Amino acid sequence: MGLLEGKTGLIFGVANERSIAWHIAQNAAVHGATCAFSHLPGEKMEGRVRRTLESAGLGDAWSHPCDVASDGDLDALFATLKRDVGAIDFVVHSVAYADREYLKVGMFAETPRAVFAQALDISAYTLMAIANRSRDVMPNGGSILAMTAYGAEKATPGYNVMGVAKSALESTVRYLAAELGEAGIRVNALSAGPCRTLSSMAIEGIGEMFERVEEIAPLKRNIETDEVGKAAVYLLSDLSSGVTGETHHVDAGYNAVAG
Repeated sequence: MGLLEGKTGLIFGVANERSIAWHIAQNAAVHGATCAFSHLPGEKMEGRVRRTLESAGLGDAWSHPCDVASDGDLDALFATLKRDVGAIDFVVHSVAYADREYLKVGMFAETPRAVFAQALDISAYTLMAIANRSRDVMPNGGSILAMTAYGAEKATPGYNVMGVAKSALESTVRYLAAELGEAGIRVNALSAGPCRTLSSMAIEGIGEMFERVEEIAPLKRNIETDEVGKAAVYLLSDLSSGVTGETHHVDAGYNAVAG
C-alpha cells in the first residue's frame, strides 16, 4: 500500500518533465495519490502540460488553467475543483517568478520596484492566496507544501530578488502553519538544492552553484530532482503528521556545512 493511497492532491507548477512539481507528482502517483493540476492559461501551455502528464500515463488527470497572479483565476480554479473533484488532502505550491534580467551577478541593487513586487507576489503571496482557498476543499485537514531554496537563507550569487522572495515564502509558511493548524492543515517548505530545471537555468550563477555543492556538500554531489519528489511524499503523507511550519532541506547536506 502506498503512502498516499486514497489521497487526492492539487499540484501547481508543472511546466515540463524537468519541473520539480512534476517529479513530486510522479512520486505521489506511485504512492497511490490521485493528482489534479493547474497550468498557465493558453493552448500552448495546456498542450505542454498535457503531453507531460501523458508521458507518465496521467493523461486523464484533472487540470485547469490558472494564472496565480489573478484572484479571479484562483477563484475559478478552486470553484471548479470543488465541483469536479471534491475534497482534497494536499496541495503542492511549486510556483516562482522573477524577471531573469535581474537574476545576474551584480544586478540585485538595480532591481526595479515593479520587478521586486512581482517576484514577491508570484513567489510568496500566492502561497497565502492558495492556502486561504484550500481551506474550503480540505475539510478533513491535510498538507500544504511549498518549494524554496537555500538562497532564502544565504546570499547566493545571481539569485538576487528571488532569494528575498523565497525568504518571504518561508516566513509565510510559518505564519500559515500557526493559523491553519487548528483546522488540521499542516504547512511546510521543502528546500531543494540546485536542480536542472527550466527556471533554475535562468540564474546566471547556477553553474557555480552546481560546482560549489559538489565540492563541499557532505555527500559530495548534487541532488537528483527525483530525490526532491521522494522527500515531498513524506511531507504530504501521514508519516509527517506531527510536522508543520518546517523547512526541510534536500541538498546533499550543503546547508549543514560552512562554505
